[in-house]
Amino acid sequence: MDRKWDLKKLYTSFEDKQLIQDIEEVKVLLEDFKKYPELENTEDNLIQYLKQENMLNNKVERLFSYVNLVMNADTTNHKAIKYASILEDMLATFADTDARIQKWVASFDFQQFQDQYILEHLYILNEMKEHNQYLLDNQGEAVLASMKINGSSAWSKYKDQLISSMTVFMDNQEYPLTEVLNMAYSKDKDIRKKAYKAEIQSYQQVEQGVASALNAIKGEAITVARLRGYESVLQRTLVDSRMTQKTLDVLLSTIQKSLPMFEKYFQTKAQHLGYTNGLPWYEIYAPIIDIHNEYSYEKGCDFVIEQFNSFSKNLGDYAKMVIQNNWIDVYPRQGKVGGAFCQNLHCIQESRFLLNYGNDFSDVITMAHELGHGFHGHCLNAQTALNAEYPMPIAETASTFCETIVKKAALKTATPQQQLMILENELSDCAQVIVDIYSRFLFESRFIQKRENGPLSVDEIKELMIETQKEAYGHGLDHNELHPYMWTWKPHYYEADYAFYNFPYAFGLLLAKGLYALYQKQGESFASTYERFLSLTGKMSLEDVGKSVGIDLQDENFWQDSINMIAEDLEQFYCLLKQIS
Repeated sequence: MDRKWDLKKLYTSFEDKQLIQDIEEVKVLLEDFKKYPELENTEDNLIQYLKQENMLNNKVERLFSYVNLVMNADTTNHKAIKYASILEDMLATFADTDARIQKWVASFDFQQFQDQYILEHLYILNEMKEHNQYLLDNQGEAVLASMKINGSSAWSKYKDQLISSMTVFMDNQEYPLTEVLNMAYSKDKDIRKKAYKAEIQSYQQVEQGVASALNAIKGEAITVARLRGYESVLQRTLVDSRMTQKTLDVLLSTIQKSLPMFEKYFQTKAQHLGYTNGLPWYEIYAPIIDIHNEYSYEKGCDFVIEQFNSFSKNLGDYAKMVIQNNWIDVYPRQGKVGGAFCQNLHCIQESRFLLNYGNDFSDVITMAHELGHGFHGHCLNAQTALNAEYPMPIAETASTFCETIVKKAALKTATPQQQLMILENELSDCAQVIVDIYSRFLFESRFIQKRENGPLSVDEIKELMIETQKEAYGHGLDHNELHPYMWTWKPHYYEADYAFYNFPYAFGLLLAKGLYALYQKQGESFASTYERFLSLTGKMSLEDVGKSVGIDLQDENFWQDSINMIAEDLEQFYCLLKQIS
């Protein structure tokens, strides 16, 4: 069974009359928006603008989501590529008007209004006023939007096409990259090593093109940040993330202090697997114990639903609905992008999920992770489109919380061997989300710093990747067997408007641990608190969202308490490993 997602709720095809009609309606809406900068600053005009903006967001989301979902499932789909350009061109023409509207909104005194609809959007309105200082003049915004189409947006598509069409040759056979990446989880050491060697070799087909894309995209990000008046690309990310520099500094400081703990974990795993010089990269996901217990997709679905139900019926019912309604594109195939993601579709109050399922327990956890994203969107269904757009760091919290639910629940009924497997999976994921993410943050920071002086060569990029991996992993990994090409296929580096999509994963993991600690204290009653927490994430700063459940994100003790939860898992892991060895 193919198990591809059902997109008919969006559109049946690119020939769907509704799709053509929606494009025309968006054009009419965009034209109508031109009136707002000329209108008076009245309560009625502001209400009308907000309602029309919510309507536009829903229609644009529906169109772009369909195009992107089709393109991610098949990057060679020429109609999707064509319509992506049509939509981008259409919105680029709106940049001038949008800049004028942003300035018009910023000129209001919101305190004089008492209308409930305005009050409901007060955070968004004040945010628009704050962001106004980073807007160029109207013509400048239009130029930037137009240039992006043939700049970072085009380079990002080019990179996706290069990576998704890559072929990896191993044992005289040809494999898509996504299938080879899944081999990192194989129980067969020879397969893991061969897959890694073949993967590294295969990047030589595309390294120059991907390096050009990375240089172009980061070059654009630097230029745009400078033109808009941001101190740096990172500052722009923090403003967009509704997060203070202090919160990030405390988070990174806590992560840095935890690195020796993870270095010991990698060294312990290396010794257990027979390595004396640290863990080779291709053994990062190697199973610590040989349990022949594959998780078919059907078995994985049942397992996730059962564990979600242990937290709340709402969460369990949500997962069941997603699976039964074919909202998931399950298996890897040629032309499909790698990795996994969730696309929340607020416009139709649904979500779609892309997996590259490989029948391993880690695939079950990935499914739980993505369903967590979907549940986050589900909890925002009662919000307007404007109030449902949450920033990057909080995006990884619900997903990681759902991972924790599944793993913790599974541990309770597992045998010692199964407990070791589950803990290994948990610790491996935590190490990736903390240690590898830290290496990626260092890599992107230093790449941008060097890019200020001109493009980097392939060799310079590879050296930078290795340098930051050594710094983050220490001697936990074998320095002769690292991954110089991690920058090629990770999609997070290739969005000019969303730089530094790395620290949000660590933020999400550790915030989720803190939320889970609250759940352990409060019990079943926490489920409703948790759903309310998620419902607020589109209309508050991150610090205020944390305060809604009694968390101070600028207190290092909070982050350290979350690290301590991982330390407890590590101690249990070491004890079990000693018993079984």
